[in-house]
Amino acid sequence: MAKKEFQAESKKLLDMMINSIYTQREVFLRELISNASDAIDKIYYRALTDDNLSFNKENYYIKVVPNKDERTLKIIDTGIGMTKEDLESNLGVIAKSGSHTFKSENEVKDGHDIIGQFGVGFYAAFMVSDVVTVVSKSIDSDEAYKWESTGSDGYTIESAEKNEVGTEITLKIKESTEDDNYDEFLEEYRLKQIIKKYSDFIRYPIKMDVTESKLKEGSEDEYEEVVEEQTVNTMVPIWKKNKSELTDEDYENFYNEKHYGFDKPLKHIHLSVDGTVRYNAILFIPESAPYNYYSREYEKGLELYSSGVLIMEKSPELLPDYFSFVKGMVDSEDLSLNISREMLQHDRQLQIIAKNISKKIKSQLLSLLRDDRDSYEKFYKSFGQQLKFGLYSDFGQHKEVLQDLILFYSSTEKKMVTLEEYVSRMPEEQKYIYYATGDSNERIDKLPQTEVVADKGYEILYFTEEIDEFAIKMLMSYKEKEFKSVSSGDLGIEDENKEEKEEAETENKDLFAEMKTILADKVKDVRASKRLKSHPVVITADGEISIEMEKVINAMPDDQNIKADKVLEINIDHEVFGALKDAFANDQDKLKLYTNLLYNQALLIEGLPINDPVEFTNDICKVMV
Repeated sequence: MAKKEFQAESKKLLDMMINSIYTQREVFLRELISNASDAIDKIYYRALTDDNLSFNKENYYIKVVPNKDERTLKIIDTGIGMTKEDLESNLGVIAKSGSHTFKSENEVKDGHDIIGQFGVGFYAAFMVSDVVTVVSKSIDSDEAYKWESTGSDGYTIESAEKNEVGTEITLKIKESTEDDNYDEFLEEYRLKQIIKKYSDFIRYPIKMDVTESKLKEGSEDEYEEVVEEQTVNTMVPIWKKNKSELTDEDYENFYNEKHYGFDKPLKHIHLSVDGTVRYNAILFIPESAPYNYYSREYEKGLELYSSGVLIMEKSPELLPDYFSFVKGMVDSEDLSLNISREMLQHDRQLQIIAKNISKKIKSQLLSLLRDDRDSYEKFYKSFGQQLKFGLYSDFGQHKEVLQDLILFYSSTEKKMVTLEEYVSRMPEEQKYIYYATGDSNERIDKLPQTEVVADKGYEILYFTEEIDEFAIKMLMSYKEKEFKSVSSGDLGIEDENKEEKEEAETENKDLFAEMKTILADKVKDVRASKRLKSHPVVITADGEISIEMEKVINAMPDDQNIKADKVLEINIDHEVFGALKDAFANDQDKLKLYTNLLYNQALLIEGLPINDPVEFTNDICKVMV
């Protein structure tokens, strides 16, 4: 029997398919099962137009049969089968697909689709086997034929014995080596695992003879191993069922079965879209963040299925980074896949799905915020930082999506509030949305900078996370109200004693100039404060870089040494100011001592490090003696 050469460019092409296209060997089983499912679909299509042919779904199945002793793995289907010519043209020509041809010739659209469109999936079998044997009997032929190949050196076709229509593929599994374990593809539990992972939702039964330990009949404690044929796939995926049939428990069970998280999801989103792009999706908003969520090790993405077959475990293109916490899956018949079916082409269909999913996620979060505030705040505690990263990233391009989802602690409400809630409570004369930064709410409560804003009865938002102020700088304003730090130079608040303070500053300009000289390059300016009520001193910042931003940036590993333009503000109504004036008039050494003490005191209030702690403690001792 003469061996025929593959009708492809070279041995190198098949070697590339076997060794390079697929990143994981286990997908060979996915490909062969998908081809078997396609073969059954073809009978279904034929029955739609052939009155002599009936299609009873119960008569069609796929069976996987491992044999450890013979090191073989069989994939058997009851599909349409192949003639000798089919074997020659479909398996003898690498990268020609019978499914693709069949699909182009049969434009029936009724919920079934042919997924084996590339003609190379079959050859994934050579990744794990030395010999591949295909015995097939076509529905159009009384003869059965055997196709066999050891790989790129060619193949043979000869007559065979087979009574039933369908195809039986036998893989002679390779021997294991120190580096490669092929034995796993003969293990019952491993095969079931692969089927559940990739082919659980193939619409036809995938059967296996499964060994189970059962209580011996008539015995109370003696067990025996029993082999039973079982269907190992679910067949009907949850996303294909009517929403009215499903309960919250059904969705939670799916969440747990798919190992999306160890928590209980707060909300689920079930989408069935039949528009420009057809797809189904089930999305979950988790309650808590995975341990590695805010690390580089975390991988975002939704599971991606094509007609019920898992294509990618994590498809990052389907989620924007700011919604990377969402778990779930998408199943579509309309996606453009590459030949390995492991990666998506970047096409319009994918973009449409991703855009729609993002809108639905936002809508669900707003609904949760409105209808179940406690659950939303629980979610926000885990993922609020990610939403704020989304505001900051890409130069604020996503602010329209995210600005209504963020929360901050309120000085007046003593709880987390939205920006919309803040603005709705603003007095008519209030010009800005005020915020203060610090390590904690308790610490911000004590900041001197908040005194004048709080005294006016204005609400202050507390920024306690490093990203907060950076995000707000990108947001810039909300409903035409600009954000203003309580440490800013102009707070937009009328000072009843404005003229008196301006006069005092003019009278004492020499004192402030001398203090600035003493502090040298540590501050940009020393001036009378318009914001302090009871505290003697505070440090504020001029310009875009705030003191809090300086701390965050300089804590980064690249050591940028960014400095805010610091201003030392003195409360001219405080008794300390009298001591400063007396020292300026009578004792320059004491003025230097007081100036340094006040500067270091202001640093401590801001949570900034003191340049020389020893000098600071010595200065305190000098005041005490």
